Amino acid sequence: MAENVQDIKRRIKSVNSTKQITHAMELVASAKLRKSRELAEGRRPYFEAMIESMGRIVEKSGSTRNVFMNQREVKKVAYIVLTGDKGLAGGYNANVCKLVEDHITNKEDAYIYAVGSRGRDHFRNRDYTIQGEYLGISERPNFFNAREVAAVVMEGFKKGEYDEVYVVYTKFISTISQHASLMKLLPLSVEDLKPAKKVEAVENEGKSKDLTVMLYEPDPEELLNQLIPNFVSSTVYGAMIESAASEQGARRTAMESATTNANEMIDGLTLKYNRVRQAAITQEISEIVGGAEALK
Repeated sequence: MAENVQDIKRRIKSVNSTKQITHAMELVASAKLRKSRELAEGRRPYFEAMIESMGRIVEKSGSTRNVFMNQREVKKVAYIVLTGDKGLAGGYNANVCKLVEDHITNKEDAYIYAVGSRGRDHFRNRDYTIQGEYLGISERPNFFNAREVAAVVMEGFKKGEYDEVYVVYTKFISTISQHASLMKLLPLSVEDLKPAKKVEAVENEGKSKDLTVMLYEPDPEELLNQLIPNFVSSTVYGAMIESAASEQGARRTAMESATTNANEMIDGLTLKYNRVRQAAITQEISEIVGGAEALK
């Protein structure tokens, strides 16, 4: 009976140590999450202004011969897969990898650019082609990282090595909600870039028709050659930021749940410890009383 008491005490100590670790990781994830959200909010105005500019250029130019808008028969597909370098984040990494596998129709024609060791290991162990790997940047991405990844896939698309390029990331919805998403990166379509007309703009179109004439220097085609690579890089960067925030949100939720479970285990073990200890004391008292009675 004494051994059981000691075993329970060791288990309580072990669970309490684990709880301290998970609680510390929860606090760290919360701090990193705030920084990631600030980055995402700071990026949006620039990204929205760039999309609007590209849309207006495409709308005014009518057609374009840009290589990154060249639609062709899809045979080979590249995937930029954004996962974490660490685990303990619930289903964050697994959901992204599953989404990629569900989208791939032919393993031989799929090329993986893995941002994060978890995605790289997942697809390497399943004999997918790892075309590139970028490690140690999943939690703190910057625009230079995104531009490096985007430049590689754009060059491959330009040479005809890939017919389509997708970026697979986790969209940050809230601290407790993240959604694995797959977005087509290349080729771009004219419809995707055309700006949606606002109601006010439609109503005043006739009145301001003479004032909306825009001249481009250099020509629109040359402007698109400059803007589209920036658009692709910015899109990859935005996906990286969303994934970074999602990773920390998922880890915070997972660690919070683990801490709660640890507290419940400690409460259960403490109750069990008290019962076993009380039973041991009762047995000792019974033995003493029984011995005293035997001496009479």
